[in-house]
Amino acid sequence: MNDLLARIGQPILTRIIELLPVDEPIYLVGGAIRDALLNRPSNDLDFVTPGDALKIARQIANNLGAAYFPLDVKRKMARLIIKPPRAHSLQAWSSTRIDFSTFQGDDLINDLQGRDFTMNAMAVEVHNFHTLIDPLGGATDLISKYLRPCSQHAFLDDPVRILRAVRFSVDLNLQIQTETLQLLRQSIKYLSEVSAERLRDEIYRILLQSHPSSSLRILDKLNALEYILPELCLLKGVEQSTPHIMDVWDHTLNFLTRLENLLEVLAPAYNPDKAGNLAMGFVAWRLGRYRQYLEEHLNNALNPDRPHRGLIFLAGMYHDVGKLHSQSMVETGKIQFINHEQIGSQLIEKRGQELKLSNLEIERVVTIVRHHMRPSMLSHLKETPSRKAVYRFFRDTGAAGVDICVLSLADILATYGTTLPQERWERHLDVVRQLWSAWWEDQTGSVFPPPLINGDILMDELNISPGPLVGYLLESIREAQVAGDIHNQQEAINLAQKLLASH
Repeated sequence: MNDLLARIGQPILTRIIELLPVDEPIYLVGGAIRDALLNRPSNDLDFVTPGDALKIARQIANNLGAAYFPLDVKRKMARLIIKPPRAHSLQAWSSTRIDFSTFQGDDLINDLQGRDFTMNAMAVEVHNFHTLIDPLGGATDLISKYLRPCSQHAFLDDPVRILRAVRFSVDLNLQIQTETLQLLRQSIKYLSEVSAERLRDEIYRILLQSHPSSSLRILDKLNALEYILPELCLLKGVEQSTPHIMDVWDHTLNFLTRLENLLEVLAPAYNPDKAGNLAMGFVAWRLGRYRQYLEEHLNNALNPDRPHRGLIFLAGMYHDVGKLHSQSMVETGKIQFINHEQIGSQLIEKRGQELKLSNLEIERVVTIVRHHMRPSMLSHLKETPSRKAVYRFFRDTGAAGVDICVLSLADILATYGTTLPQERWERHLDVVRQLWSAWWEDQTGSVFPPPLINGDILMDELNISPGPLVGYLLESIREAQVAGDIHNQQEAINLAQKLLASH
């Protein structure tokens, strides 16, 4: 018991076991057992019992001070969420999802047989960790690196398991055998019947794990992508001129890989091995000072159920989705994509709505896609971006500007590949460093300058009425203030008078 319990590595598990009744069987099942056997950390704890799971979950929630959510009263399923504790020693508890449910079937074996994959159909009785209950051979499949469904109709029973199969195969390096692939393909069309919320959550899980581009390739080969992210299917074969070295589809997948590498190099726990080439070495050198800032930014999720990192990858998948609808060719034969950012922002807004993202999440991905070219445009200028240009960038993007900077780095790497000129790369890194410096180290000077004057005073001094003109004058004053051209209220009034005279 102690060995498996220790390998699960959840401090809260021991406490839960102490609180569970000893006179009725309760089992820990699923992912926690699988991950313990693989020596991997797990953030999920799932318990099943023949008794009243809702009652047990409520009692545990009361004892732990956890939030209690009945997921399915009819099937007696509940989830506990531990509120962030004040005690530092209990900090690890806050990220754990704890589910309780009554057997789905006559007994434990029936319950396990109704699950998705054999590796998730193992259990231990909470007061007897010595005995692994494994009726379908999940442990053997793990050792053999096979992903095997619990039944022939597992995917028909729940088509979202198709996405889970792809995710597990990539994340755990498991082989999907021919028979399983046939079962997958037979069920693909039923993805259209899965709720948007469940599709969204599984897409997020794919984006949050390692190698999301590999998962997308597999989903595409299974013809599943058209049911979940249909806009991406249309990117194949959309050619691009130099400096691009790939069509839009392959560029997008390469982009995701580059984005993943960048976030690894810029993670607080920096591993020099991740910067395995000169380009990434320059990233660590030029931008490494912002690791902690970036980590805090990524931890500031717009939705508590969906990490911000996943939202960035979602925006990244769609950053060039507007190119299909904006492709044209000039007389020289060069392919161009005028306004593809605007078209792409409309497409991801629609996809975000269909995936039931929150309004804040939709606003963020729309802003990222709409402005994703801005840092690259700034780095193409001969001069260093002016303070006014930096101000305008964050005026239009806000906190999304930080995300856009990361995406712009991945975009350039995926665009040029091995043909990326060092001077071009260093120039772009300098621009991103300047933007991040303004956002994190000089907000009051470069991003949110304290107002020198308000609209009421301005209208009174100039004898003008409320309207767009007031907004124009105030914005012009802010830009001049950021540029260092004016410093006080009187200078702001003088500038407004000049602008009004020439308006």
